[in-house]
Amino acid sequence: MQLREANTSCIAARSNTGNAASMAGNCVTFAGFLLAIFGRMIVAAALFCSCTLWAASPDDLFVSARNAYNSRNVTVLAEAAQKLQAQHHVLAPYADYWLMLLNLSQADNQTVRSFLDRYADLPFADRVRGEWLKALARRQDWQTFFDEYPKFKRDDATVSCYAIDAGIQQGLEAAVLDGKTLWMTGSELPANCEAVFDRLQKGGVLREEDIWARTRLLLQGSKITVAKTVLQRMPNFDKSSLKLLDRVYQNPQQVLEKRQVSFKSRLGKELNLYALERLSKSQPALALDIWEKVHTNFDPADRDYFWGRFAVHAARKHDPLALAYYDRAGNIVLDKDQLEWKARSALRNGDWKVLQSTIAEMPEAQQDEGVWRYWKARALKEQKQLVAANLILVRLSKENNYYGLLAEEEMGDVVTAPPAFYKATPEEVRVALAYPGIQRSLALRRLDMRWESRAEWVYATSDFDDKQLIAAAEVAFREGWYDIAISTADRTKLLHDFALRYPTPYRDMMQGYAAENSLDEAWVYGLIRQESRFVSWAKSSVGASGLMQVMPATAKWIAKRIGMGHYEPSMINQLDTNLKFGTHYLRYTMDQMNGQPLMATAAYNAGPGRPKRWASNKPLEGAVYAETIPFSETRDYVKKVLGNSYYYSQQLGTRKLTLKERLGVVPGVGSAVSAEED
Repeated sequence: MQLREANTSCIAARSNTGNAASMAGNCVTFAGFLLAIFGRMIVAAALFCSCTLWAASPDDLFVSARNAYNSRNVTVLAEAAQKLQAQHHVLAPYADYWLMLLNLSQADNQTVRSFLDRYADLPFADRVRGEWLKALARRQDWQTFFDEYPKFKRDDATVSCYAIDAGIQQGLEAAVLDGKTLWMTGSELPANCEAVFDRLQKGGVLREEDIWARTRLLLQGSKITVAKTVLQRMPNFDKSSLKLLDRVYQNPQQVLEKRQVSFKSRLGKELNLYALERLSKSQPALALDIWEKVHTNFDPADRDYFWGRFAVHAARKHDPLALAYYDRAGNIVLDKDQLEWKARSALRNGDWKVLQSTIAEMPEAQQDEGVWRYWKARALKEQKQLVAANLILVRLSKENNYYGLLAEEEMGDVVTAPPAFYKATPEEVRVALAYPGIQRSLALRRLDMRWESRAEWVYATSDFDDKQLIAAAEVAFREGWYDIAISTADRTKLLHDFALRYPTPYRDMMQGYAAENSLDEAWVYGLIRQESRFVSWAKSSVGASGLMQVMPATAKWIAKRIGMGHYEPSMINQLDTNLKFGTHYLRYTMDQMNGQPLMATAAYNAGPGRPKRWASNKPLEGAVYAETIPFSETRDYVKKVLGNSYYYSQQLGTRKLTLKERLGVVPGVGSAVSAEED
C-alpha cells in the first residue's frame, strides 16, 4: 500500500507542470523508498546466501563455490572455500584454486608462491603458474618470471613468447634461435608474439626470405588471415594487393586462366603458385595444362617447389605418376607430409627400393614411428635383406598395437615372448582407490565436471608403474568409467591386463544385435572402442551420437529403413537404439563393400561412396590399402578398429583371425578412380 501511494504521488506531481518542486520532492521520496526496500532485499539475500552456505551439504557447498567463481563473486567464493576447508572436503583445493585465479592480479609474489607450494601435487597448479607468469611479464617483473619459468610444464605460446622476447632483450642467442623457430609456424600465434618478431626483424634476423617462407607455409594450410598479416611485414608493402589473395583463394582457376595476377613481382609469382597448388587439389589435369603455359615465368627453385607440391597432391589421389612428379622436384627439401606421401606412393606402386630410400630421408623422429619401422622392415624383406628386416620386426612385435601385430605375423615361425598378463590384487585396488588424486577425480566426475575429472586422473596416475596403472584401471572399470579404464590400462609397458584394455560392457545386448545382423562381435566391439570408448553420451563435433556414433541423418534413414514409425531424434542417445541402428548400418556398409571388412570399416567412418574410389586397378594387400587412405582420420580409424578387433577376438574367444586375415585383400576396380584429399 505504501509503495502504491508513493508511486501515485510521484505521478501526480509529474502531471502538475506548475509545481516542479513538488514533483521533485515526491519523486525523491519515492526513489528513497525504493532504495530502502531494495536495500533490505539485498541484505536479506546476502544473509540468506550466507546461511545457505553454512547449511548446505558438502557437495552442494562445492557447487555453490563453483557458481560463485563463474559469476566472479569473490565474497561468496571465499566463504565457501573456508567452509570446505573446515569440512576437509576432498575438493576443497579447487575452491582455493578458483579464489586464487580471481585474486591473481592483486596477489603478491609470496602469496602465489605459497599457494603453488601448498598445491604442487595438483594439476591446476601449473595453470596458476602459467597465469602468474603472464601477469609477471605484463608487470615487467623479469627476475621472478625467470625464477618460475623453468618450473612451468605446459605448452603455452603466450608464455613462451614473453620468455623469448625478454631473452632477446637481454641479448641471449638461444632466445633469438627460439624466436626464429617459432616464426616458421603454419598457424596463428598469440598477439604478444608479434613483439618477438618485431625485434627479430629490426635486428636483421628476420629477413624477406623468411617472410616469404612463412607465407608459403600459411598458404599451404589456407591460413589466409594470418598470411595477410605476415605479408604486411614486407617493406613498402601495398595493402591493396591483399585483395588479390582473397581472389586466388576463392577462384584459382579464374585467376590463372584470365591472368588476373601479374608474374612480374615476387608477390605475383607467389600468388600464382598458390593458385596452381589450389587447382592441383581439385583439377590436377587442368593445373598441369596451365603450368605448361606459364612455367617459364618462374625461376628453377620455384619450379621445383611447384613439382613438390603437385606431387604430394597427386600421391594423395593415388596417381601412378606421383613418383615421377616427385623426381621433377629436384633437390628441394621435402617436408614431413611430402615424405610420407612419397613413401605411400612407392608402397602402393610396389616400389620397395624407393620406399626404403624415402624412409631414409625422413627425420630421425619420423623414421622411429611404428608405421615407418614396419614398412622399412617390409621393404628390406622384399629385397631379401632378412636379417636386417627381422631385427626391426622382433623389436616392433613387442608393442601391443596395430604395427606390433603386423610385425609379429610377418615373422611367421620366429618365436616371440608372449606379453606378461597381470591382474591387480584386492589390496592394490584398495590402495589405488585411496589415492588422493583418484579420490578427487572420482568426486569431480560425480559432480559432472568432466574435463577437470580427467585432468585430475591423468595427473594422479602420471608416475604410476604397470601394477599401479592396472589397479587404477580396475578402479575406473568398477566405476563404469570405461574410457578412462581403457586409456589407463593402455599405458602399461611390460605387464598387461587386456580385459581392461578391451572391456566388453553391455554384452548381452551386443550379442543380440551382432547376431541379428550376422556381424563378428569382436569387430563391433573394436569399432565401438574406437568410436566412443563406451561413453554412451559421446557426441562428435559433426553431431554423431552414442556408443556407435550414429549421425542424425543416418539414424533417420535407418529408422525409416527398418520401419520404426515412432522414432524421435532423441532416441539415438538411448543405448538400445544406438546399438540397434549402429549394427544395422555396419551390416549395410559390409553389404555395400561386398563383404570386405576393411572397406566396410572405412565406409562406416567416411561414408559408403569413398572406399571403392580408394581402391586400385589391381588387387591390393589390405595393409597397403589401409596405409594409403587419403583421409588421415579414416586411415587411423581403420587401423585401430581392425587392431582392436583382433584383440577382442582373443578376449571373447570368437573367430581368431589374424590381423592380416581381417585386413584381407582389396579387389581391383578395373581402373583407378581419383581419390579425395584430406
